[in-house]
Amino acid sequence: MPRSIEEFVTAWDALSGECGQEGGWLGIVVTSVGACELMAARRFPGNEEALLARFPTARLGAAERLPEGRGFEVVRADPRRDGKTWIALSRKESGSPELFSEMVSDVVGAMDASVGEGEAAVQRTMLRRVRMWQQFMSRGATPLSPEAELGLVGELTIMAILMDSGVSTEEVLRGWVGPDDALQDFLLGDGALEVKATMSSSGFPVKITSLEQLDDSVASPLFLAAVRFACEEGGLTLPEMIGEVEKRLGEDPGAVNYLRDKLIVAGYAETQSRHYTRRFESKEIRILSVSEGFPRLTPGTVPVGVTRALYEINLDHVGDYLMDLDAALNLLGVNG
Repeated sequence: MPRSIEEFVTAWDALSGECGQEGGWLGIVVTSVGACELMAARRFPGNEEALLARFPTARLGAAERLPEGRGFEVVRADPRRDGKTWIALSRKESGSPELFSEMVSDVVGAMDASVGEGEAAVQRTMLRRVRMWQQFMSRGATPLSPEAELGLVGELTIMAILMDSGVSTEEVLRGWVGPDDALQDFLLGDGALEVKATMSSSGFPVKITSLEQLDDSVASPLFLAAVRFACEEGGLTLPEMIGEVEKRLGEDPGAVNYLRDKLIVAGYAETQSRHYTRRFESKEIRILSVSEGFPRLTPGTVPVGVTRALYEINLDHVGDYLMDLDAALNLLGVNG
């Protein structure tokens, strides 16, 4: 869970009128995460907000490449000249103060979740989470579009169903490659599973966004998991759906952190959860085998010169390819 940002904001405000040495830091200790001390600080001469994390024993390799993204940077620091490892996450002059505050809240919350694994794990978590934000900001750092929100709800719905079917949480999470812009959403066993979601009440249309998405020469066997949703009061919001998946991960903080990292890459920041108010109720789920005869466009079936395609398939017309999930998992070689 994100950490409350109020103490950091109060400290940053208190430091805003101070004058520091050029190239130096002024900071106030706000809290700690295990043995790691956290300071709200400002870097001079620019007076930008920063989070300073002090690690008493965990070291940072000299060759470690630190993340840098739109509106923020990460540098080594030594404000007390005590020889300990200090990592500074600071806002660039061009960065949004509000978005930087959200980032600090999220990063510190992730560090909190890993405190039981030791100081070195907390340090790794800090840098890993910042790298996730680096990817998030490269996509614009704005809330998901309604279409992207629906797509993510669909992937999480199938994720929960896979776990409930007996597929190990590790295999499901490691196989979820949709956020990484992979051709299919899940790589499982010997093949892949592509997820599509629709809100249509007429027919069962799904949108295919590339020639490779339903190409079983890329991944075989290949299955399409399609979910029809309706917006109803009994449904779940996107944040609630994430909560349902996290419940299935039990008391495994590593798995929860991995899921949250992938969600950031997918464009979902927990600090923006208030923007997601639509409720989705799953009405129908279909699993289809994408095999010979299935209606689709692939690089091998379109005329020479066609390199991209966006098209729809009405799944009401492909009933011959329906199968149950257990059979699909068996063909994938996954233990369900």
